Amino acid sequence: MLSNLPSSSLVRQVPRFWTDFIPGRGKLALPHCKERHLPQILPIRLTYAERFRCIGSACEDTCCQGWSVPVDQAAYEKFLQLPASPLRSLIEASILTAPQGAVDGKAFKPASFAQIRMNGQNRCPLLTEESLCRVQAELGEGFLTRTCATYPRIANSIGGIEETALTLSCPEAARLVLLDPKLLAPVRLAQKGLAAAGQARYAPAEAAAGDGLPSLLPWFRPIRQVVLALAGNRAYPLWQRLFLLGVFCRRLDAIASGELQRSIPDFLGDFEATVASRALLTAMETLPQECAAQLDVVLRLAGMLLHRSNVRPRFVECVQAFTAGIGNSPSATLESLAAHYAQAHDRYFEPFLRRHPHVLENYLANTILRCRFPFGREGAQAGAPLSMTRECALLTAQFALVRGLLIGVAGFHGEAFSAAHVVHTVQAASKHFEHHPEFSRLAYELLVESRMDGARGLAILLRNAEPDAASRAARPALPEMHAPGPREGREVTTSF
Repeated sequence: MLSNLPSSSLVRQVPRFWTDFIPGRGKLALPHCKERHLPQILPIRLTYAERFRCIGSACEDTCCQGWSVPVDQAAYEKFLQLPASPLRSLIEASILTAPQGAVDGKAFKPASFAQIRMNGQNRCPLLTEESLCRVQAELGEGFLTRTCATYPRIANSIGGIEETALTLSCPEAARLVLLDPKLLAPVRLAQKGLAAAGQARYAPAEAAAGDGLPSLLPWFRPIRQVVLALAGNRAYPLWQRLFLLGVFCRRLDAIASGELQRSIPDFLGDFEATVASRALLTAMETLPQECAAQLDVVLRLAGMLLHRSNVRPRFVECVQAFTAGIGNSPSATLESLAAHYAQAHDRYFEPFLRRHPHVLENYLANTILRCRFPFGREGAQAGAPLSMTRECALLTAQFALVRGLLIGVAGFHGEAFSAAHVVHTVQAASKHFEHHPEFSRLAYELLVESRMDGARGLAILLRNAEPDAASRAARPALPEMHAPGPREGREVTTSF
């Protein structure tokens, strides 16, 4: 998978840990240490979701428009108990029940008992003219459906741990997550709580599954601690942190399958020690940079979202800025687009990210919590199939899509590229793929088809050049080509 890596001279410089991922070098075990313990680090508990407050009619993209709104049975039964009133009549006229599990031939989600019928403007009919919810205003929060009461919060319970993330399809949630430079600061725990959390780090939450293979789910807490610590480790560029997460997931899959005979504490301790030594920095600098291949995947992922029937104007606006920022025109080729893409990264996006490194770090951490990474939504259940390698590929695809769109948008706005553009882009894209029921499956199929699901492919998706000031100044200027629109050409690109 890493065929471009030099062999003997490089391998001598890094721990045997790294050689497990170089073809032709076999599956070498990490050195076993007696009485290995995981390092004492402050437990990471992210509580930013608790600070979210809806801004109501001030929101620039209401969550009560463009979607179907599920109604749970408990909320529906509360509505039935309401006394006669104009609001009750409106509720009755606006709710579609589905005793057979479907309305108009479309199946409801399993958790749904009914749905709210959108009006002619594709807005919730229970909104006031000021875009406020009449149910909450007249009846109180206790009468909201489960979805309306919790959005944009996403609560997960796994391995005995309760976590809450935010879906960034909400503009205010996107601002809260992306713009807080201290979002990843760990919460200070009382001494008693700190001791309890530290003790939990050294032992599984429950007994391993009895199927003859080690279960990773009981080790959710220490695995999550290592993942979040790496996500915020600025000793490594962000793309390298994500690449190391891929290494981490492959090793855990090998342990879970029995291919690698290691204990979880031994492996986690060795991994953290290797990361702390920074011995892999030089090795990862040899990983490939292929701007055109990276952009091709970004274009195809974005195109996948544009082909949906309910594409929102905000996302179309975002894609138009992106395509203009990478020099789209009827005569453009993948190579010319890649040249503009690299220019946009070097001149506008990368300098912005240097000034605001927390933006993508926060995006990554929130995605880790939202997707229950590296266990995923299916693997979070005991006995469910689990591939942490696949979960890391999906995380990389989401990250590459968002960052790729931001690079193009930065090229469009130039020196004026700002945090507001970041929030707009991330929110518009998230509203389409975070709630797309097939996005994960289709994205993974795309990676496999493109041969980008392996270690080398993921490195290509993650890595852009890190130019110094001299190289940025030396790069020749490219002509301005702000002409988003349909383009013809190679099948590997997407028509916008």
